Amino acid sequence: MLIKEILWVALGAIRANLLRSFLTALGIIIGVSAVIAMVALGEGAQRRVEDQISRMGTNVLTIRAGQRMFGGVSTGDTEDLTVEDAEALRDQSPGLLTISPEISSRAQVAYLRWNSNNQIRGVWPEYFGMYNLELEHGAFFDQGHVQGRRRVAVLGHSVPETLGTPATILIGKTIQIRGQPFEVLGILTEKGEAGFNRPDEEVFVPTSTAQYRVFGGRNRLSSIFAQVASQDLMDRAFGEIDATLRREHRVRPGEAVDFSVRNSSDLIATFNETNETFALLLAGIAGISLIVGGIGIMNIMLVSVTERTREIGVRKALGATRGAILFQFLIEALVLCVMGGVIGVLAGVGGAMAISRFAEWNTAISPQSIVMALAFSAGIGLFFGLWPAQRAAKLNPIDALRYE
Repeated sequence: MLIKEILWVALGAIRANLLRSFLTALGIIIGVSAVIAMVALGEGAQRRVEDQISRMGTNVLTIRAGQRMFGGVSTGDTEDLTVEDAEALRDQSPGLLTISPEISSRAQVAYLRWNSNNQIRGVWPEYFGMYNLELEHGAFFDQGHVQGRRRVAVLGHSVPETLGTPATILIGKTIQIRGQPFEVLGILTEKGEAGFNRPDEEVFVPTSTAQYRVFGGRNRLSSIFAQVASQDLMDRAFGEIDATLRREHRVRPGEAVDFSVRNSSDLIATFNETNETFALLLAGIAGISLIVGGIGIMNIMLVSVTERTREIGVRKALGATRGAILFQFLIEALVLCVMGGVIGVLAGVGGAMAISRFAEWNTAISPQSIVMALAFSAGIGLFFGLWPAQRAAKLNPIDALRYE
């Protein structure tokens, strides 16, 4: 019964000064809502990036040209990757690597009176399988088109709309890419963003056609993509690529290579590390807000002890123990912080939902962040409420009764 009575007295003291109690808890509310909203933004961004990169396939390696070195110093230029490099990788690693060279740049695409500026990717047919690109209409080009440098194209899902023509009508029609006529063979199904690529807005043509008919004899590749059957073969694939390209580029053992190989899973790891750094920074800022709110609660509780000195004296004269007085004021501080934490959680969740709806940013509410925020706010209440509670508990009942 004593505990129940102490709880009612503490809650009654808070109800007697509702506005002051709310203003006291405002720092906790702001801190907790900031934690919830920022963590929701971070979680949403992380899930979005992981989803995009997973669409690329975590078993796809990207090979890019590296820096030319002279005497151990970079000259600022880069070595070229060529189709011959891609062919060597394909021919010397049968059954291990699926290869597609890529040459890409933006170019004007036109059909009748419509035109748009799109990313043009010159690739081999294997590229579509690597990135799980599927057809909605028509067909893919094949190696025969690559060898014949045929002017054929496969369009991303959104390209027909930008050209003002339904996808079904564009199949078999001729579009212009940099003034060159191309027959539309197929239209891809909607894919969404895949890592840093947007296949829905891109136009795919054979690599040889891109080199000699679109980009004017440009032999240098943007990159080479290599896919392995499973993650278990990744180390072997790295070794095969390193050995093959060293032979092609005449790089001796022990010398620095002039190319780089990246795995899409490396991008996930890099992003996660960056995201964790920003999350810690934001959590630190929110933590400072919570501490400031705790100091405000301690200040108000000290004022409350001073205001209620006679009440404390009366309670002690009627037999209230030091522990009862201490518990009463601790409960008041705890309730203030927990109520502020609950309001802050609701505000943070509402803010995250509003950001997701109106700003169209991805957010993900984390139950762990809610539990952590509430636990931290309760801890703040106990820590900063302890000194005022001890001060009230140590008051001499005779001095307290004579206090004016």
